[in-house]
Amino acid sequence: MQVLRFAPSPNGWLHLGHAYSALFAFEMAKRLDGRFLLRIEDIDVGRCRPEYEQAIYDDLRWLGLEWEEPVRRQSEHFAGYERHLKQLREMGLVYPCFATRKEIQDAIAQSGIAPRNWPADPDGAPLYPGIYKNIPRETLNRLMWEGRTYAWRLDMEKAKAEAERINGGPITFTEEGASALGHKGVLPIEPELFGDVVIARKDVPTSYHLSVTADDALQGVTLVTRGQDLFPATYIHRILQLLLGFPEPRYHHHGLIRDDTGRRLSKSAKDMGLRALRTAGRTPADIRRLIGL
Repeated sequence: MQVLRFAPSPNGWLHLGHAYSALFAFEMAKRLDGRFLLRIEDIDVGRCRPEYEQAIYDDLRWLGLEWEEPVRRQSEHFAGYERHLKQLREMGLVYPCFATRKEIQDAIAQSGIAPRNWPADPDGAPLYPGIYKNIPRETLNRLMWEGRTYAWRLDMEKAKAEAERINGGPITFTEEGASALGHKGVLPIEPELFGDVVIARKDVPTSYHLSVTADDALQGVTLVTRGQDLFPATYIHRILQLLLGFPEPRYHHHGLIRDDTGRRLSKSAKDMGLRALRTAGRTPADIRRLIGL
């Protein structure tokens, strides 16, 4: 049986883009006679709020969605993510990075390469310049003893090599959507585009990449549906699936809901939420028409 999910973060009000993603997964699960799960991705405990989480339930029920209970809340499962992080540490594939944002900016500025020409990852962030990679053990111990804040970064070169060894060759994934990107079928991964990504932090033993990969495996998700903006993240997730012994799901990256200028909707831009649209008298049928479903 096929298992699909919608996994929002309660750090703002759901908007039309979320409605599209939720309905897309829900309707596909129905067509496939499969299961539909709701998961609350609230590992960012500083930004997530109970009122946003309750609004997720209210908005989705208003749209006519139903899901299995209980709902998995990631903040209740940090110990499980920490076990996966420990596995990666024992494999020698992650390292602590103490770099501040300013240190990274300064290292780039001192490289002789203009910041605008410094390579960026698919999300637009500058690639990590390796400031604290391969530092002496004595230095590492001193920084930890001082209580410095740090993040765990995945050594991408080592991780990809190990994942390819486990896989017995080049790593791919199966994409069923992403037609607007021109990508479909069995595709190769390019995780090196992200460099040494952050996989966890000192105070939170996980990241989006680690928790979503672990939860999809734990919950038996067989088809991951999500927006095209997350297409490149699949490169990292396939690496982690192989390293941690997780099964490989299929993927369908769907189109994004955009405003009249072509900008994709986002919480950070304060785009009108479903809650406000509902208060203004819009109906679920209106929402479906607005998003083309």
